[in-house]
Amino acid sequence: MANFVFGDCVEITCQHVLGRFSYFPKANESFTIDKGGIRNNDDANQLTANGQLMIQKNRVRWYVEGPIAFDQISDDQMTTLNKITESPITGTWTFSFLSGGIYTGNGMPVGDLNGDSNSGQMTLKVAGGGILAEIS
Repeated sequence: MANFVFGDCVEITCQHVLGRFSYFPKANESFTIDKGGIRNNDDANQLTANGQLMIQKNRVRWYVEGPIAFDQISDDQMTTLNKITESPITGTWTFSFLSGGIYTGNGMPVGDLNGDSNSGQMTLKVAGGGILAEIS
């Protein structure tokens, strides 16, 4: 029987035309991983009048979302994330986990980029087209 191994995200890197950037995930926090691809719409009304199932298929982008450390003094996280977001060019993102899992994909930060001054963290959400690849 196989073991189920999981754990902290330990490093996030972005290789971009602007440079190579590293971000530091918070320990003992959850990250949401959606590898993207095709989804079937969940709509209870997708039936014909005689009861046949109708299946609506949609493509969704991949994304990884979770909290990273935020330093108010250096402000490196917000500064570099804003520069990447301003660029029309996606970066190659790599997400490494304590379990040994490593995911990579071409994408861009999406959503708000705001830090929490009391907890020292900010939520980072990176999304891209295609499928998020698992390389380990």
